[in-house]
Amino acid sequence: MVSVVQNVAIDCADAYELARFWSGVTGRPLHPDDNPGDPEAQVLLAEGPVLHFNQVPEPKTGKNRIHLCLRPETTREQEVDRILALGATFVSDHRNPDGSGWAVLADPEGNEFCVLRSESDRAAMNS
Repeated sequence: MVSVVQNVAIDCADAYELARFWSGVTGRPLHPDDNPGDPEAQVLLAEGPVLHFNQVPEPKTGKNRIHLCLRPETTREQEVDRILALGATFVSDHRNPDGSGWAVLADPEGNEFCVLRSESDRAAMNS
């Protein structure tokens, strides 16, 4: 017997608003029962686990020990720009001159995540 990952739970101050941000990042809808002010909200991903947002009273205090890594359909640079426009902040740059590496961003509540190279970025580097 094994366990299946049902969701990735993210603690936050405003579950609905943070879920709306991640809905914009992923292009996937919120659960139809989610409303502003709800203490929990979900983003229904096309594949894999659900992103589940839990409203908690305590603030984020340190670096995430687990985080999401995104592989964009466009270039990494275009995706970084798009997500920054949605309200993310730039945390650190791990991109290398040869095109490898990643960018670390944070969502509006400070949860870090990575933007990796796209498949087209990887193919261009290997040709």
